[in-house]
Amino acid sequence: MDRYVVMGNPVAHSKSPLIHAQFAEQTGITILYERLLVPQDGFAAAVYDLIGSGAKGANVTVPFKQEAYALSTALTERASAAGAVNTLKFGGNVILGDNTDGAGLCTDIVRNCGIALAGKRILLLGAGGAARGVLLPLLHQRPSQLVLVNRNFDKAKELAAKFAADGNLVASEYGSLEGAFDVIINATAASLNGEMPPVTPGLFATGALAYDMMYGPQATLFMQFGQQQGATVRDGLGMLIEQAAESFYVWRGIRPDTAPVLAAMRG
Repeated sequence: MDRYVVMGNPVAHSKSPLIHAQFAEQTGITILYERLLVPQDGFAAAVYDLIGSGAKGANVTVPFKQEAYALSTALTERASAAGAVNTLKFGGNVILGDNTDGAGLCTDIVRNCGIALAGKRILLLGAGGAARGVLLPLLHQRPSQLVLVNRNFDKAKELAAKFAADGNLVASEYGSLEGAFDVIINATAASLNGEMPPVTPGLFATGALAYDMMYGPQATLFMQFGQQQGATVRDGLGMLIEQAAESFYVWRGIRPDTAPVLAAMRG
């Protein structure tokens, strides 16, 4: 059977094997999908070992997404834009690098939340790897404006300049934000550390969506704050499942139905 893995360090917590097992059962495709703990200095060797063993592909999680980008011999447009790879496909002499994070985010918001992004004013918190990975797919949704805010303004400006030709994207500092936003997406690491990004109540438009790319058993501080402002809140579990479905499509050419998987994992 075709073998796939999720590569990371740490990786024991990954839900990817559970998700892909449900995709495989649903589509009638028999695959072996495993977790692979990779030494911090052993990513390239692990990839070549996988290829040598006949594996068909891999998901890549922290801290190896930039190394996966560098190791890829071919890149999709979205991977090239993100500067990071979370999906590898092996075939012939090619290591194809893709990034499905942005597609997963947009699909979760538009289809699962039922919130169109076209014509909306979006605020993206953070200018690190997580933000960079979703910028191009968000801009492809044609929002009226996408504002990128970061504590380090120079980093936000640099990232905004890179994607300036792809849509109405501007960089800002937290203290300079003006007006209300229809969608606020937290792509910072604040929730990982149990902290709150420096957003204020006036930034939430009526009926806004407060979306945290992190997920866990409890609502994050950012989600709790958004709820206090009357916003609809959403964590990143749907994004995780949708990006996995996009990876499955890259590998197998079949797009699984994510609704039952999301319902099962919410339960």
